Amino acid sequence: MTSEGRTILELGSKPFDITNRALVMGILNRTPDSFYDAGQYWDFDDFLRKAETLVTDGADVLDVGGVKAGPGDHVDSEEEIRRVVPAVEALAKRFDLPISIDTWSADVLDRCCQVGAVVANDISGFEDPRYLEVAAKHDASVIATHIRIGPRIPDPEPIYNDLLTDVRSFLADRAQMALDAGIPKHRIVIDAGLDLGKNRYMSLELLHRSDELASLGFPLLLSASNKRFLFELLQTERHDVNAGTIASHAVGITKGCRILRAHDVKGSRRVADIMAEILHRKAELAA
Repeated sequence: MTSEGRTILELGSKPFDITNRALVMGILNRTPDSFYDAGQYWDFDDFLRKAETLVTDGADVLDVGGVKAGPGDHVDSEEEIRRVVPAVEALAKRFDLPISIDTWSADVLDRCCQVGAVVANDISGFEDPRYLEVAAKHDASVIATHIRIGPRIPDPEPIYNDLLTDVRSFLADRAQMALDAGIPKHRIVIDAGLDLGKNRYMSLELLHRSDELASLGFPLLLSASNKRFLFELLQTERHDVNAGTIASHAVGITKGCRILRAHDVKGSRRVADIMAEILHRKAELAA
């Protein structure tokens, strides 16, 4: 939504001016086998302390996930609900900021929205036929992510006719699905899905060409934090790519990304704030 030259994104009932300032979405895993933290915050008290740290460090949104995106043991919807619903409820009671639920299940989304979630973050591209109906029922904002096959399915050798065209068309289609379901445009976000059915070079290309995805007219989320493509390119371990994450965030913001999904909220907040000043000054000079 634009207002007097500004771009406004609504997450739940909260409006955010994202004309120049990128939001920071803090990642909170409720999984015992997450790719990044390997269940470090599985204990509920540790989870809440981690959330408090993210809020203190400047998170605008908290994103809770109960099933990792990559291959692993089967997790049914009831188990996912047991993992995430108490977490969402506790966060919604403690913090005055939007709570996002990272799930591709309409049933899980429904339960989480009942206890305070206001953002539906779906890496499957709305594969569940009831997903958007549930999101619309709760007036939730939605995030449409590109994925080539689907969550939890290995995709080691992805092939595209044309990477950017295929991803862009997919995201345009999913955004239209959300609009058709009655979700307002200012509550729809898109995400290129780096590493989801992409090799390291594909993820880099999509990062570099983020402006061509942002041109679809929907806020663009960047999920580059500690991703596989970074530690493969840097030839290092997954816990040693923070500099690569920060660099990706700076590039992404210049290319139109306006939500940074991040593990290191403090560093990402600093990058977002510095870039906001740079972009604001650029706009002033161009006026």
